[in-house]
Amino acid sequence: MKPVYIALIMCITVISALVISRMEVIGGLILIILPLVFAYVYYLFLYPILGLYTAIGFGFLLLGLARYVSGIQMGIVLDVLLIITFIALFFNRFKDRIDFAPAKKDITLLAFIWSCYFVFEFVNPEVVSREVWFAGRGVALYMLMIVPLTLLFINSNKKLDIFFLLWGIFSLLATAKGLMQHFWHVDYAEQQWLNEGNASTHILFGKLRVFSFMSDAGQFGANQGYSAVVAIIIAFVQKKRKMKIFFIVVALMGFYGMVISGTRGAISVPFAGLAAFFVLRKNTVALISGFILIASFFIFFKYTFIGQGNAEIRRMRSAFDPNNASLQVRLDNQRKLKEYLATRPFGGGIGHAGGKARKFAPKAFLSNVPADSWYVLIWAEQGIVGLTLHLLILFYIVIKGSFNVMFRIRDPIVKTKMAALVAGMFGIMAASYGNMVLGQMPTSVLIYMSMAIMLSSEVFDADALAEQQKLQVAVRKTKTLSALQ
Repeated sequence: MKPVYIALIMCITVISALVISRMEVIGGLILIILPLVFAYVYYLFLYPILGLYTAIGFGFLLLGLARYVSGIQMGIVLDVLLIITFIALFFNRFKDRIDFAPAKKDITLLAFIWSCYFVFEFVNPEVVSREVWFAGRGVALYMLMIVPLTLLFINSNKKLDIFFLLWGIFSLLATAKGLMQHFWHVDYAEQQWLNEGNASTHILFGKLRVFSFMSDAGQFGANQGYSAVVAIIIAFVQKKRKMKIFFIVVALMGFYGMVISGTRGAISVPFAGLAAFFVLRKNTVALISGFILIASFFIFFKYTFIGQGNAEIRRMRSAFDPNNASLQVRLDNQRKLKEYLATRPFGGGIGHAGGKARKFAPKAFLSNVPADSWYVLIWAEQGIVGLTLHLLILFYIVIKGSFNVMFRIRDPIVKTKMAALVAGMFGIMAASYGNMVLGQMPTSVLIYMSMAIMLSSEVFDADALAEQQKLQVAVRKTKTLSALQ
């Protein structure tokens, strides 16, 4: 062995010994993780799309990891990942000029406009804390970063299938963790999280509202309902039996995860999402059958007492009660906000409502009035101007995505995939009225990627048609050769 290698090994050994002697177990873990981090960064610069795929996993896992690792803002980890992904893209295509044409879409412009309004909110005269404005950056930053990356990287049906596959895998992991909490018990970190004040909303009548490794039960329930709606539709167009079974399992587990979360508002995801899908099908038989199915579920929850002995069904059923005490409290809070915001068209400032406000601006009026809903949160922080802009963007995306599915996409498989994303997004939009769902991880990451994919559906349609033409040419060549022989 060459002397330089011997010296290198000795240096690594000495440094490792010093790190372990000073930091003990933590030091050992750092030494194990560092080579993996270096290997990941190496491959990230070779294949920048890896960063975007990793963001899906981070969306599911980061907030859960925050319960185990103190002192680290997990949101910053996702910020850093996305920034490094942009840098990796630049260096990966350093010799060749980066073609930004795929990112020049209306969805990118909408993300930019929304981000500009977010920046404008920095000078909102109602702002009490500028620090909390930065803490609320996810409202616009992630859309601005994820949308162009998705447009640049996910440009074929093969890459789109990987997106769906990763989504399904992490959804299964989320439900699996939820099942552990439901049938066994929460672990030490989760128990500590409950003890910090979250038990009041997550343990009702002695029954745990399952939250898995997400921010809360509301996000877990809505996201699993979202994953289930998309997965069951995607399962229809899977050619391979294994993949069809996989997505059916994802759907069933997702629906079950939604139920054990005890989140009443989450039930609107499958109701609204599947209703949207049946409309997009433009098939009278499917439309009638679908609405009969949805009506049956509605009647089950609204007008029967079947399964009332089950805590999860009982809680879901309460979502259909207009006199529910929780609903009345929310309406009362909205009346307070309406009075406060009457003279504040730009709201009370980014981050000044919800959980972050109680930490950074505890004396602000909005920090003492629960927002409870994503739209109410936007309204409270960004005023009627911000809420109007936000809703216009969301409905523009859903309407254009629906138009593409119904009238422009020619390939039936691509049509169904896009319909799944439109239906899922519509379901989340409906659920966001009752819970702060849309802007929280992992739903936000999935939604922003879906927005970009839906509004670039022509790319996947052209890719599918090109593959069909290649297959037809290959078949003709085979027939010609057979005839000559």
